[in-house]
Amino acid sequence: MMIRYQKLTAEELPVFIQMRIAQLREEGADDQIDLVPALQDYYARHMADSTFVSWLALDGERIIATSGISFVEKPPWFGCPSGKIGLLSSMYTAPEYRRQGIAKELLRRVVEEARLYGCGAVHITASDMGVLLYTDFGFVKNGNFMQYTL
Repeated sequence: MMIRYQKLTAEELPVFIQMRIAQLREEGADDQIDLVPALQDYYARHMADSTFVSWLALDGERIIATSGISFVEKPPWFGCPSGKIGLLSSMYTAPEYRRQGIAKELLRRVVEEARLYGCGAVHITASDMGVLLYTDFGFVKNGNFMQYTL
């Protein structure tokens, strides 16, 4: 097995989207709608303006793991004077490649992208499976996160 890493391009987008959907299903999402068109639109727009970056892990030509980070800006606060935040998403590794350090390497690469973008913080809503990866990397739980669904 020879793992190589590369940034996501439009060429890999269809497989990336299928892996994102597999991740959401694995996490228990209710998949009553066709999410592919919305994902295609999102990634095309945000890859074009560089507010979404993804690193992939490949074994040969097969994409085996994905990562992603979206950049958003909020009013600056004391904990993040730039107001720029990286929102981590699409962290997914094919089951047979898990626990080999691949996700950690992808995480390192997207966190570095956030640093280069000027982000003062990186946020994630972690799945139960991902919590150990993120805490080992240095992420700290924030018990104040709340969501209101419209």
